[in-house]
Amino acid sequence: MAHKKDTNSKDTSRTFQPAKNKKPLHKHTEEALNEYFRSLNGDRPGDLYDLVIGEVERPLFKAVLDYTQGNQSQAAGILGINRGTLRKKLRTYSLIQ
Repeated sequence: MAHKKDTNSKDTSRTFQPAKNKKPLHKHTEEALNEYFRSLNGDRPGDLYDLVIGEVERPLFKAVLDYTQGNQSQAAGILGINRGTLRKKLRTYSLIQ
């Protein structure tokens, strides 16, 4: 059974709880970042924030659009952002024209 979150709620204190024996998303993110830093061999990264946001936002928007079967209003509601903001981001990542 799918869990539906109230899209009007702005409660950010709750975190996604995966099924038993599944790793939460933040742990995957932490591991990926640790691996990224190890791969730098002591070099200092530049624009890391923009890099990470870009790497996360694009698949996030694509997954939510797929989930809503392309309905941008529903996708914006799920994401908790304005539809105009969503459309701008979708164009940025070439997910729409």
